[in-house]
Formats: sequence, structure tokens, C-alpha cells
Amino acid sequence: MRRLFAVLLSGFLLFGFAPLAHADVAGLTPCSENARFQQRAAGAKTPQAEARFARYSQAVCGTDGLPHLIVDGRLDHAGDFTIPGIAFLYIAGTIGWAGRTYLLAIKGKDAATKEIQIDLPLAFKSTLAAATWPLAAFKEFASNKLTAPDNHVTVSPR
Repeated sequence: MRRLFAVLLSGFLLFGFAPLAHADVAGLTPCSENARFQQRAAGAKTPQAEARFARYSQAVCGTDGLPHLIVDGRLDHAGDFTIPGIAFLYIAGTIGWAGRTYLLAIKGKDAATKEIQIDLPLAFKSTLAAATWPLAAFKEFASNKLTAPDNHVTVSPR
């Protein structure tokens, strides 16, 4: 009897016997159905503002009538944050990798002067080469050139 109860309990827990709860997303409604958003859209005076409200009507709005981003792992709103987020990380990484490449190239002779008076041909070359920074970073990480060994890292005494 105990074994049967354990098997049944495991089955209920595994397959679930309670209905799934579907909560709304923080009270947000589609902007095309939101009264406050429609009121704001009716007040649009320029063609650019009308086009902006037409684009935003596909988003979800709060009670204030303003569009909101949803960042919760659902795929139907993945482009709202994921694509701009990845683009930001790529651009920031490109800028950082270009600076890193430039600093490594001027290392040694007269580096302080070249940090103030930038060598433009070298800077442009570093910037163009930085477009492939994810591949270059992976290559350097795989060959242990990206990180410094522990004995080269200064640790303050405690």
C-alpha cells in the first residue's frame, strides 16, 4: 500500500495535478486596446508622432498609457530587449577591444605620448580589427593569452 501511494504521489508531482496559473504581466494590456494610450495617440499632431504611435500600438501599455518592455523569458517579446541588449554588448565590446588592441600595440617605447597623441593609422587599424572581437577573444582565451597567470596578479597583503 505504501509503495502504491508513493508511486501515485510521484506521478502526481511529476505530471502535475493542479492547473497551470496564468497571471497577467503586471496589469499590462496591448496598447491598441488601452484607452489612455488611444487618448495620447489621438493627440498626435505631426506625421512622425502618428507613425510612432502606430508602431507602439503593437507593444503592451500600463495604466498610464505608456509602452512597457517585458523581460521575462517569453519568446513573443524577445526582440524588445534581447536584440538591443546584444547589439549594445557587441558595440561596447568592439570599443573595448579596439582600445585594448591599441594599448597593446603601443606598449613599450613612448607609450605615454601615444596615449595622449593618438597614432591615427594605428587607431583605425585597431578599430577595424575589433569588429571580430568575439572570435579574437575566444581564440585568446583558448590559448591562455587573454588572462594573466595568478603569479602576475598583485594581491595586497592583509
